[in-house]
Amino acid sequence: MTQTSTPPGKQMLSEQIYAHLRDAIMRGTYAPGDALKPQDLAKEQGVSLAVVREALVRVVGEGLADRLPNRGFAVPAFSDRRWQEIAEARRTIEPVVLRMSIERGDVDWEARVRAAHHRLARTPVYVPGEGEYYSDAWAEAHRVFHRTLLEGCGNPALLETFDRMWTASELTRRWSAHRVSNRDGVAEHRRLEETALARDADAAAEALTRHLTLTAVGLTDRPRPEPAKEA
Repeated sequence: MTQTSTPPGKQMLSEQIYAHLRDAIMRGTYAPGDALKPQDLAKEQGVSLAVVREALVRVVGEGLADRLPNRGFAVPAFSDRRWQEIAEARRTIEPVVLRMSIERGDVDWEARVRAAHHRLARTPVYVPGEGEYYSDAWAEAHRVFHRTLLEGCGNPALLETFDRMWTASELTRRWSAHRVSNRDGVAEHRRLEETALARDADAAAEALTRHLTLTAVGLTDRPRPEPAKEA
């Protein structure tokens, strides 16, 4: 039986539409709860409905959109409950994976953790002139540092779970778009690096749990995002 594969042209279009949707959602082009209508998106982007649907399914898989029964697709609704569920999942899973990473990580992992922390520490947190908004460069360095800490576990399934939770929580953090007061994030990240490289699993897991807890608390009391303005 001959197996069919996605034509290269269609696959490239789907990748482009996926990247466009992901970027638009992360940047706030769509407000929380906004519908993502395949027909409209296909018309706007000049591609087929099949290409758009394939891209939307990928966005749903990252936690950046919901697939609603009989209602199509939509950006996740803004709710403290949703964020707290993500935070609870992260506090449950990530410290366990960090323990595994400390147990299994080799010297190369140690070098990557040190390098990732160095980049994070040297990257400006806020956009110049827009002190309330995190820079894209810092957001990426932040993600890489946290993921690198866990990569020593050597388990792709666990790392994929982290990727999905991180993306969903990053969306909420961007919606908050304000500084969390009375918190020394630099010291928290330094503590994570030091305890991980010292192979102190208990201290590292405790530091990560505290770090995630403070993030959850800081984002609970935040300004609601404004709905997108009509053109």
